[in-house]
Amino acid sequence: MTHSAIAQSLGHCTTIAVVGLSPKPHRDSFRVAKYMQNHGYRIVPINPNATEVLGEKAYASLTEAAQHTPIDMVNCFRNSEDIPPIAAEAIAIGAKSLWLQIGVVHDVAAQQAQAAGLTVVQDKCLMVEHAQLSSSP
Repeated sequence: MTHSAIAQSLGHCTTIAVVGLSPKPHRDSFRVAKYMQNHGYRIVPINPNATEVLGEKAYASLTEAAQHTPIDMVNCFRNSEDIPPIAAEAIAIGAKSLWLQIGVVHDVAAQQAQAAGLTVVQDKCLMVEHAQLSSSP
């Protein structure tokens, strides 16, 4: 994924569903989501064990969340082996992009999402990439 493709993906995004968003402030998922929220993105927590995270209602699934708000990006804080059903759900709800955090890679699921028209980023931190883009001239 090129720098310009990442910039384009973020530029066309207003709502980010975070799969595996923890309500615990010390967790990476919380810190990244809070950073993105502080930079103007709406965060939609996807966590069946939480009711609210970062002041937003949490949903058990992407499908449930998409019934209440359009989802532009699906940001995954899950293990690589958990990605195929998440990618399928991202396709089904009409998300524009699928972002897999550092250490999360699933080439087959990524190819399926790309074939369905989603922009896919694997093995990169959304917060780091956003910060780099924000500091670029």
